[in-house]
Amino acid sequence: MSEQIAEVAEEPEGVAALELKPALEAVLMVVDEPATEEQLAKILRRPRRHVADALRELADEYTVQGRGFELRLIAGGWRFYTRPEYAAAVEGFVLDGQHARLTQAALETLAVVAYRQPVSRGRVSAVRGVNCDGVMRTLLQRGLVGEAGTEPETGAILYVTTNYFLERMGLRGLDELPELAPFLPEAAAIEAETLEAVPSFDPDAPDSEDADDKTEL
Repeated sequence: MSEQIAEVAEEPEGVAALELKPALEAVLMVVDEPATEEQLAKILRRPRRHVADALRELADEYTVQGRGFELRLIAGGWRFYTRPEYAAAVEGFVLDGQHARLTQAALETLAVVAYRQPVSRGRVSAVRGVNCDGVMRTLLQRGLVGEAGTEPETGAILYVTTNYFLERMGLRGLDELPELAPFLPEAAAIEAETLEAVPSFDPDAPDSEDADDKTEL
């Protein structure tokens, strides 16, 4: 028993003694989402500055070496990604000819949420001019949007984009979205058209996106 306790006590020192760059590579190989510098520093028992410097050095090294992958800072964290010029090879292996794209309706709905968040389902429907219950359900199921409380005046559920959305879009934050918001109607202009009194959709109900959902990109 005393030997086991000694081994546990020595473990943090063992992690701290590892060479930093290979240790970072080992951890980043198994992450499911971008890992922050704070997380990596805590795991590897190193100062955040040392971790941040090592990550940027690794990213530069991969670029200079022309590797098929790259290390990117996305959505507040670091993760390995396929280098764009080799994307076709990966798609051929992973998708095997099966392309699961968002429909035009889903893309339009996602854009409204991104630029108007937090926004209610009724306001999104008013901007698009059609009911968006089915589309919103799809975006929720794919983890691209999430609930963020309710609107004080109406009690309607508010929606925002997620970190997974930033990751898929290749953005560090919402401030990197293109300047398109001025082209969307102001909230006051669509107030009369909103359907806030309509109950929120049932997430377990069969999916039935609006008519233009059938259009694939």
